[in-house]
Formats: sequence, C-alpha cells, structure tokens
Amino acid sequence: MSAPPADFFDSDQSSLTWLQAWYMSNCDGDWEHGYGVTIETLDNPGWMVRLELAGTPLAARTFDRFEYQRDEHDWLQMWLEDGALRVACGPLNLSEGLFRFREWAQQR
Repeated sequence: MSAPPADFFDSDQSSLTWLQAWYMSNCDGDWEHGYGVTIETLDNPGWMVRLELAGTPLAARTFDRFEYQRDEHDWLQMWLEDGALRVACGPLNLSEGLFRFREWAQQR
C-alpha cells in the first residue's frame, strides 16, 4: 500500500473529535481508571501515542505493523504492543496517525 500525502488527513472529519468519542464510549466508571489514551512528544521531533485496547471491542483485533518514511520529518509507524495500539510519527503526522487508528477501528 502506498502512502497518501500527509495533508490528505487534514480534510477528514476531525479524527481528534472521533478519538474523544471513542474514549468516552469506553469510559464505564472502571476502564478509564486503568486504561486510556496517552499522547506525548518525541525529541527527534515527533509524537508517540498509546491507545489502550484492553477492555474495549478492539482488544482481540489484529493489526499488521507498518511504517511510512517519506522524509526526515514526515513518517509514521504503527504497531500493537502490550494490549495497546502504538503510533509513532513525525511532528506533522499526528492527524494521519489518529486517522489510521480510526480507519482500523471502524473496519468490520
């Protein structure tokens, strides 16, 4: 699969808005105390996102690790690790990573 240009992901319905709704849909008075979503910056620069899947309908799903390296600051990696989907990406690829998570989560 070839990677579309990074600006392609800016035109979707806000993936951040969708992520907020996904998070809220899993909050049941218990899940949010042990699981959730973490978004951090990297010093290379970039972003690291951890999306906890345990206790959600996505927990048993598989995910094929992938990487796109367009240039030094335009890159994306996603993989499953310890019950979470991990997203590491360049400084302007956070929307793309969230879009890819949403796309995977909505697959039937």
